[in-house]
Amino acid sequence: MIEAAQIRGARALLGLSQADLSKLASVSATTIKRLEGATEIRGAAETLWKIESALEEAGVEFIPANDTKGPGVRLKQRQR
Repeated sequence: MIEAAQIRGARALLGLSQADLSKLASVSATTIKRLEGATEIRGAAETLWKIESALEEAGVEFIPANDTKGPGVRLKQRQR
């Protein structure tokens, strides 16, 4: 599951506002704000899936945490 910092980071990489992401993900801007400000993300799985999918479609890749590093986000490599 993605974390609040990953959502904020993905938006920053893509240059999206919370309002932009809310439109892309078909969720309210209030929901985006609440999730990004949470220390532990709680919400409907469908809502989180919509946000994650919208950000991935817009061009980011989520990187899961492992034993030595925390979770992250990066831009996808552009197709040639």
